[in-house]
Amino acid sequence: MSIVNKILLTLMLLCGNLNLFAQTPLQAQYDFAMQLFTESKYFDSITEFKRLSFFDNKKIYNYMANLQIGRAYKEGGKFDEAVKYFTLAEMNSSNKQEYFESKIWAIRANILRRSTDLALKILDQLESNSKFDSSKEEINYWEGWAYIFADKWDLAAESFSKNPADSSLAKFCNDVDDEKFSESFAKYSSYLIPGLGQFYTGEYISGVLSLGWNVLFGYLTINSFAEERVFDGIVTANFLWLRFYSGNLQNAEKFVKQKNLTISNEALKYLQSEYQGKKP
Repeated sequence: MSIVNKILLTLMLLCGNLNLFAQTPLQAQYDFAMQLFTESKYFDSITEFKRLSFFDNKKIYNYMANLQIGRAYKEGGKFDEAVKYFTLAEMNSSNKQEYFESKIWAIRANILRRSTDLALKILDQLESNSKFDSSKEEINYWEGWAYIFADKWDLAAESFSKNPADSSLAKFCNDVDDEKFSESFAKYSSYLIPGLGQFYTGEYISGVLSLGWNVLFGYLTINSFAEERVFDGIVTANFLWLRFYSGNLQNAEKFVKQKNLTISNEALKYLQSEYQGKKP
């Protein structure tokens, strides 16, 4: 080997070693931050990932650092911050898979912070993009969870039913939807017969009282007009009968909302403690 070739080889090896030494501290920092995250020391890991980003002049770890910071914030319940860093991860993604992964994490954080409209909008954008045709099942899966947190159990069941593997979730959501009370039925039935909406929701005492008061003041109003006591009839109709009639409608709606909220909360608690699959 000539002297020139030896010099060139030495320079190449030297440059390679310099690159190796330059990258090793960054890799060590990344591994340390990941270790903290794995140990559930989320806010410590955030500090170390931010330190990694600061010294990573070539932006080699930008995507992973931002993604992991977002995940750490999410685990710590800081969903607004999580979405911010998942968006930064998306901006620094270098391929389709990284882009999709950062989007899914942002969707999960939005579901948890009850920004379900935004989560569904992002899911719709992914679904309409032909690049992600192979990820339809995952898109449908998180769409189902978004509808659960939006308290739209029928639509959640529809999304889960698109994937045979999620049939148990689809059945669960259908069962919850069937268990819930119809607000429109409670309201319109109470228009026809005061107290019927309360009976429908199992609030029998309230239903009996509502029916009784309306029958009483309805009778007094009609009787007043029949006996040509017009003033008494107007007073009774406006200040007593209509008050109890409108109160009957409001109570019917209130009881339905309370019952349905209880049903939804119980279903969410069950999913949180018993469901073994991926959750937001």
